[in-house]
Amino acid sequence: MIFTEAPLKGAYIIELEPHLDTRGFFARTFCRREFEGHGLNQKVAQCNTSFNLKAGTLRGMHFQKPPASEAKLVRCVRGSIHDVIVDLRPRSATYRRHFAVQLTAENRRALFIPETFAHGFQTLSGDTEVEYQMSEFYDPTASSGFRYDDPAFALDWPLSVTIVSQQDLDWPPFL
Repeated sequence: MIFTEAPLKGAYIIELEPHLDTRGFFARTFCRREFEGHGLNQKVAQCNTSFNLKAGTLRGMHFQKPPASEAKLVRCVRGSIHDVIVDLRPRSATYRRHFAVQLTAENRRALFIPETFAHGFQTLSGDTEVEYQMSEFYDPTASSGFRYDDPAFALDWPLSVTIVSQQDLDWPPFL
């Protein structure tokens, strides 16, 4: 795997190193030793899949509050997404800054998202599926978020938002 640090410290874009042969290729998508070597939380508590029917679907911006903060490893396995993270670590030099990357089934990239980052994505095509590895279990008492269009962050989404959940519309402004 090839680890490239994103502009927000602790976040990484991870690309596969495929081993090709006449059948196609084989590649690791996760290796605890390689993650540890980059100082990343390699613990996996649960894995999730998000399937999205239509282009323009928006999910986010979500995070879990301490002590249940979670790291995520996100990969788009079908279709394509515009994936966005926001650094919510108050002592970080990149506090409240955001970063976006396109994850697609074709580029096979993954995004490692450290604890105390908000995360969201918008589908760029229909029938898009996203897989997550989470370092902590879902805790509804720690679940939080802010609206995808919160003026505190001025996030730029590439498409008009076609579908967003009522829960994501009801998040309070970030303070």
